Amino acid sequence: MEKKELIDLLDGYKKGTVTQEEIVLKIKEAPFEDLGFAKIDHHRALRQGIAEVIYGASKTPVQILEIAKSAINAGQKTVLITRMKKEAAEVLSKEKEFCFTYDEMSKIGICGKLPEPDGRGTIVIVTGGTSDMPVAEEAAKTCEALGNKVERVYDAGVAGLHRLLSRLDILMNATVVIAIAGMEGALASVVGGLVDCPVLAVPTSVGYGASFGGLSALLSMLNSCASGISVVNIDNGFGAAYQASMINHIK
Repeated sequence: MEKKELIDLLDGYKKGTVTQEEIVLKIKEAPFEDLGFAKIDHHRALRQGIAEVIYGASKTPVQILEIAKSAINAGQKTVLITRMKKEAAEVLSKEKEFCFTYDEMSKIGICGKLPEPDGRGTIVIVTGGTSDMPVAEEAAKTCEALGNKVERVYDAGVAGLHRLLSRLDILMNATVVIAIAGMEGALASVVGGLVDCPVLAVPTSVGYGASFGGLSALLSMLNSCASGISVVNIDNGFGAAYQASMINHIK
């Protein structure tokens, strides 16, 4: 149950179109549903403002399908699935009532329609290189599924700084910037020194041997000399997007 749905129920009760029993039943149904292999937290949207997201890695296609059905039957309009394998996507694509879409690059699946953007402004996602795009698209599609307007600035790393500087108008009008880079991760510091909004840095596992699978970028971002930068885990585009959406929805 979403907060708006509860408010609509209460308004209906005031107007006499919804009974007390209907409200009690809806609240009873809200907390969670036990599927045996998973307990679906239907109360999360009411509690946190964002409904439960399905983490697809290590789940079977059938498990993902049943969890998605549970969420949709409980009234969830948009169901976001991250780290989803193609095999699972093929199973869900057969469920026509899901309005299911899948992006193979980001491994993001979405059941239902994307909501209209209702955030305060724009979340800008910038990457150091094209190789960072799978993480960037995970972030971008998560932001869109959570009701945000998104601008993408890809392949604008410090090896060719003029590419980034040519998009300053977009960066400086952002409510939040998600800076995504591998190698030495310098992009986050550069962006942090240019904008007046929070910067969420995402280190990626892109890079040669001594980058240690993204650890060098992670440590560089954690040690940034620019203020206003927060850092999430390696390749965690979803985590940065979730936090960016929370910032963008602060009234």
